[in-house]
Amino acid sequence: MNRLDALFKKKQKNILSLFFTAGYPDLQSTAEIIRAAEEAGADMIEAGMPFSDPVADGKTIQHSSEEALKNGINMNLYFEQVREGGKSIQQPVLFMGYFNQVLQYGPEKFCHACNDAGIDGFIIPDLPPDIFIREYRDIFHGAGLRSVFLITPDTTEERIHQLDDLATGFLYMVSSRSITGSRESFDASQEEYFKRVSSMNLKNPLIAGFGISNHATFATACQYAAGAIAGSGYIKALEKSRDIRVTTREFVTSLLSPEHI
Repeated sequence: MNRLDALFKKKQKNILSLFFTAGYPDLQSTAEIIRAAEEAGADMIEAGMPFSDPVADGKTIQHSSEEALKNGINMNLYFEQVREGGKSIQQPVLFMGYFNQVLQYGPEKFCHACNDAGIDGFIIPDLPPDIFIREYRDIFHGAGLRSVFLITPDTTEERIHQLDDLATGFLYMVSSRSITGSRESFDASQEEYFKRVSSMNLKNPLIAGFGISNHATFATACQYAAGAIAGSGYIKALEKSRDIRVTTREFVTSLLSPEHI
């Protein structure tokens, strides 16, 4: 069974996904971060492949991408390191990257590399759904990869249902109209958006992202979704880290424990 399917079968609430940038803070950090995320209690891991023009990412993730590329990360190293880190863990690992990277690598080669690396699914924010349906769905789904699509406060209900029909992993419920970044809390309009989408009886689980950086934001997101994704806050913690395992454990604890509000 795909590990993402197994996760949602086993756990329906308070799912924590950690996003990190492969090759950051050091070129060889990737495998250690994957293992540390499992050890700390993360339920899912998003391994971001750095890109020179990350249109959906805020300053923190952009900076980590720039540094990782300077460190020498590339697609081949990415798959090698993800395979090394994920070969003995139970948590699902997702590819997070951009459509141009997949096209340059070659879609069939990309899917084969994902399978070889033990990757369970993909999040490609700039992959147009109509192009995916027309040209790539059979390739990706035929390889057993679970597809994740993003929705935002501006996505119409009709479009949300269309993406829900297309997704095979979960719907990534982007919390705001802005790029990624940390925040201390969500405002009333964001909570209303969460509530509206959660009431739509969608077939895929909802996982909230953008702005999850502490227990308050994680807990609020989990009121309306199956879980939440933390990225920028985790990368900020890694930037100052002297021990990845300790840093990861402390960050995960800060999200899950009300004592850290």
